[in-house]
Amino acid sequence: MTNEQDKETTHTPVKDEHISPVTKEFIEELIKREAEADKLEAEIQGCEKKIKQMKNSNSWRKTRKARKFISGKTEREAYIKELELQTAMLETELHHIKEKLRNMEFSNQKIDYQTIWRMAQEKKQDGSLIEHLDKMIAAKELRDMNHQQFLQAAARLFINENPIYKKTVYEKILTGLNQEDIPEFMVRAALSDEQVSLHQAASFRGSLTARMRKLQLTGSLPEMILDDKKIAYQFMDMLHISSPRIDEKEYKLSEIEERENIVIKPVDGAGARGVYLVYRNDDIIDVREAKSVPNFTVLRRNMERDLEAGRVDRDAWLVEELITEDAKAHTPARDVKFYCFYGKVGIVLEIVRYPELKYCWWTATGERVSTGKYEYSSFNGKGITEEEIKMAEEISREVPAPFIRIDFLRGEEKLVFGELTPKPGNYDEFDTPTDKWLGDFYLEAEARLEQDLLSGKEFHYYKQLLKNINE
Repeated sequence: MTNEQDKETTHTPVKDEHISPVTKEFIEELIKREAEADKLEAEIQGCEKKIKQMKNSNSWRKTRKARKFISGKTEREAYIKELELQTAMLETELHHIKEKLRNMEFSNQKIDYQTIWRMAQEKKQDGSLIEHLDKMIAAKELRDMNHQQFLQAAARLFINENPIYKKTVYEKILTGLNQEDIPEFMVRAALSDEQVSLHQAASFRGSLTARMRKLQLTGSLPEMILDDKKIAYQFMDMLHISSPRIDEKEYKLSEIEERENIVIKPVDGAGARGVYLVYRNDDIIDVREAKSVPNFTVLRRNMERDLEAGRVDRDAWLVEELITEDAKAHTPARDVKFYCFYGKVGIVLEIVRYPELKYCWWTATGERVSTGKYEYSSFNGKGITEEEIKMAEEISREVPAPFIRIDFLRGEEKLVFGELTPKPGNYDEFDTPTDKWLGDFYLEAEARLEQDLLSGKEFHYYKQLLKNINE
């Protein structure tokens, strides 16, 4: 590990002043009650105005004598009939509203994914998928536009309101707006003394997708070169991080010989697809499928199927040392994946792949957390130590990028490096709170990286790696 101490830029960021749920509920109730009071006052004034207008009208004056002859009973009966008529009209209107509401609920009801999948499959089979997509996209654009404009209009109504009310309403409205739909006047309020929190504008999904768009536009990003497993191993050697012994050669399937205590994995693989643990010829594990393979002959057949099915992109394989958690019991090493944001660990994923695939998420402070991903197969993992968190953070500080996932295997004595992952698979599956939380990590990492670059940080090891590759 490097002993280089990077000088951190000190600054005091503006922190979000969060309102407690109880206080927020009380403020929202106050806003509601004040609005109701204002409405009643307006109605009273309106009625008084109408009564006054009616009494000042010519009709009222002309019928003054006639009204004197109407008995109290007749007046009450006429009044009752009028009320009955109004009630009937209201009931009819209410019926139509309820019917409309039922139709809206049906069109907006949540449908399970399998049903949606079958609907899409049927559209594809009958040739109407493209037409259906056009209609759905047009409907979504219209719905989103109406939704966005209503929320923005609601926000404008509170521009000059009580600052506490304004902050409460703005932060509620921000939960319903996409990052790109937030109007400037709300951002202005966030940067003023009112300190409206823009937490809802942060998104790990959005930041990482934008990062991939940047890759499309520029053709390269600093972290992408580390997606190559061999180059990543070189980088770890420079940082004195333990890695498995690896054959220098890239193999074709036909060239791989029978050996013991090795891992066979595709050069371009991801998500454990095409990864096999070979203890002996008759003791092999298919990591992706979490099942045993009886012998090397069947293993070769499975690898051929991986290529044919597209689970592995090309016939190029790496062979490396097998790392185990318990060599005597043949317990495979569990994965420990650190989601690192330039010098800080945001979240850690612990995975046991055999005999059953199970997942456990941890915060950097060692607390178990739910993220919306892999909820169906969670378990109580072993966790991570402060020293392991520190190691991952020091590695990520040597990568000139706001995000990199650093994957390790938990060996018998210590963590052993696995790979560097610039773009984790299915990063869109985090639930909204986790996405916002990690989104803040990403934005803070960008700011720290920019400050270090402005301060002249050299990224010595990374530059030396580039030089070694290009020689």
